[in-house]
Amino acid sequence: MSQPLITLDFLDTPTLPTPTTEAATHAHEPSGEVRVNPSTRTGKSRKLYIESYGCQMNFSDSEIVSSILFNEGFDTTDQLDSADLVLLNTCSIREKAEQTVRMRLKQINGHKKRNPGLLVGVLGCMAERLKSKFLEEEKLVDLVVGPDAYRDLPQLIQQVDGGQKAVNVLLSREETYADITPVRLNSNGITAFISIMRGCDNMCSFCVVPFTRGRERSRDAHSIVQEARDLVAAGYKEVTLLGQNVDSYKWASEDGTEQVNFAQLLERVALVSPELRVRFSTSHPKDITDEVLHTMARYENICKYIHLPAQSGNSRVLKLMNRTYDRPWYEERVQAIRRILGDDCAISTDMIAGFCSETEEEHQDSLSLLDFAQYDMGYNFFYSERPGTLAARKLEDDISLEVKKRRLQEIIDRQQLHARARYARMVGRVHRVLVEGPSKRSQEHLSGRNSQNQVVIFPKGTAQKGDYVDVLATSTTGAALIGEIV
Repeated sequence: MSQPLITLDFLDTPTLPTPTTEAATHAHEPSGEVRVNPSTRTGKSRKLYIESYGCQMNFSDSEIVSSILFNEGFDTTDQLDSADLVLLNTCSIREKAEQTVRMRLKQINGHKKRNPGLLVGVLGCMAERLKSKFLEEEKLVDLVVGPDAYRDLPQLIQQVDGGQKAVNVLLSREETYADITPVRLNSNGITAFISIMRGCDNMCSFCVVPFTRGRERSRDAHSIVQEARDLVAAGYKEVTLLGQNVDSYKWASEDGTEQVNFAQLLERVALVSPELRVRFSTSHPKDITDEVLHTMARYENICKYIHLPAQSGNSRVLKLMNRTYDRPWYEERVQAIRRILGDDCAISTDMIAGFCSETEEEHQDSLSLLDFAQYDMGYNFFYSERPGTLAARKLEDDISLEVKKRRLQEIIDRQQLHARARYARMVGRVHRVLVEGPSKRSQEHLSGRNSQNQVVIFPKGTAQKGDYVDVLATSTTGAALIGEIV
């Protein structure tokens, strides 16, 4: 009997997940999802088993790792029992995500005792921070590899094969993996993710990402456009451009004759094919420009959906968070979206409840920002101190867990009111929907998303996965539209 993939009683689930399990995951947000790369079965001599935790960036990185190791003689497998190498691609953005990985490593080490030849490694955001604990103190793994060191995996595996422990967690100012074609193991064959940049320079006081993924660097624009062309040629209908902060994308040719910002890249990808839908995530409020918004308005195939994390509705708290904008700035960006793209453009947010020293009045400001922006979706958490961050070093985590949970629930309740209203206003309209596959509720129904990233479910009729269909929304569950093809 094969080892269970995951024990759900300790699985890290976000406090407020995406409104439906059929919705998309954002670039940096922990989704509560654990993905296991499916089997390739091409006859390679060794088998690689990867579990990916947390965010879409990790899922995308696992496809890069699979590509690198495929060329080194590894097929992927979705069965732990048949693996020669087990890799966990980890997330550090929430404390519970780390707890989840630790529990899973203990499970896998129980399996390793029955199979001493099994190699176990940790990739991703936990690698640099916990390398000593994993390798030396707790002795849970054989190798630890940071997100900028995946090209070194073949050499590191050779070291482990030779009986040594292996580690490379060095961060890079250049690595973008632009020349590596990801193995699209976690794709539905219709939608795919293209990583356009890595790292983050923003240094928000609560966030560990700059320490685990390094400084910002942008991929060659030509390689991104070529990847989009290749995906279209392979039958894909939608791409999401990924980055910790896509709006700060900026690439220049070596000779300095060509410079491309995010708005220009967005246009280049949109021009690959009018049948290719283009999404992106995530935007930072300080960087999203009117040029980006006007580009979105100009091209029908650029989806009208923006993830614009606020984190707080109070300017003092935003300053403590080092977000580099205040509430009036954020409100002006929301107004610009409505002015240029119209009221139908969907906006989602992140909110943190109970950040250091947040007062009750400041919490009320977050609730009032929800009322102002009328978000379609929210990804909301109470504050979880992460070691090494500016907030952990300089600020006191002085809000009780009880108060954090109560404030978080108030944010969730308020956001759900607005989400239901945003879905309700779409009832009675015809939506262009890209069919992504069967609904998880019924094999007789299909599921897809409209331009606003809202899930639409409808009887399948003659439609197939990958088709664009026009669906009249006749009702809503509050987290999805229900309709019929017209």
